[in-house]
Amino acid sequence: MSSNGSAVGQLLWSGPLCVGWRRDQEGAVYHLATCLLLLGFMGGSGVYGCFYLFGFLGTGYLCGVLWGWFDACGLDIVLWSVLLATACVLQLAHLVYRLREDTLPEEFELLYKTLCLPLQVPLPAYKEIIRCCEEQVLTLATEQTYAVEGETPIDRLSLLLSGRVRVSQDGQFLHYIFPYQFMDSPEWESLHPSAEGVFQVTLTAETECSYISWPRKSLHLLLAKERYISRLFSALLGYDISEKLYALNDKLFAKFGLRFDIRLPSLYHVLGPAAPDAGPESQKDDKDVREPAASPPPQALPTSVQQTPPSSPPPAAANPPAPPPWVRMSRPDSSVLASRTPLQSYSQVMSRGRAPLAPTLTPEL
Repeated sequence: MSSNGSAVGQLLWSGPLCVGWRRDQEGAVYHLATCLLLLGFMGGSGVYGCFYLFGFLGTGYLCGVLWGWFDACGLDIVLWSVLLATACVLQLAHLVYRLREDTLPEEFELLYKTLCLPLQVPLPAYKEIIRCCEEQVLTLATEQTYAVEGETPIDRLSLLLSGRVRVSQDGQFLHYIFPYQFMDSPEWESLHPSAEGVFQVTLTAETECSYISWPRKSLHLLLAKERYISRLFSALLGYDISEKLYALNDKLFAKFGLRFDIRLPSLYHVLGPAAPDAGPESQKDDKDVREPAASPPPQALPTSVQQTPPSSPPPAAANPPAPPPWVRMSRPDSSVLASRTPLQSYSQVMSRGRAPLAPTLTPEL
């Protein structure tokens, strides 16, 4: 151990020592280069931290080149400073190229920050998604239809970026579609990738709207190739459909005072159209629902009453008139429905087959 210590001491003190220190100090360029290097090594991480780091280091090494050329007059100082300054400039050029490559249009940048960044979606995966829609933003004028009920084929999937779209069926308002919601998620999920179909609702733009649209075949190919993107779309579409169902459920609750469970098929009978050719079972059920529970069945009259002379008018219950054919009744007032028990309200709704919805002309929100 002592031998090692003596060897180190010999290396430190056996070399040539400074005979005399220079009385004149280095110039201001040297001190400026040292300060810039100090500030550069205090840089942080990330893209902008790298800009800070290599910016100050490159400027400091350039000052070192000037100091070695004019004051120190050392070729090695000049060469090393030039080499290090060139490396910093090349690194800055690479950072600028990466930032320029990662730049997205304003609409897609806002979409990423709103929809994908909270889910921590990687930027390369998001670029694959927007590349599938060819990075095109489409527009809809006011009162222009995106899809017509029973006519428009389901050949794409669209996401609303701005504006508001009204969804209606048979002229009855269903719900609104707001920005960053899918416009046709139920239609997309209702069809097999190889199947074809048409819209069952009409989508009309209430304001100036902008949206992006993925072709059906191209998107299915992307989902089949990228498993992560497929799982991401499955989560987004499922959440979007549930939001639409809850919006319908809340509207029904506001109208009828009865909240339906969207997990049960009973909501389909409330919202879906009534079957035109109902079988005997459905007719029997409708008759049982329409028949009031509190009214007792008609009693048979005694024989003496039935044999009364025809001149005297018989009681109304003796010869009950044939029941008129059932006609669709108008919707009762909301206060009446709210005052009934849930069973009576549900029976009233089920007897009509479809719940009347809000009027087509809705006020501006």
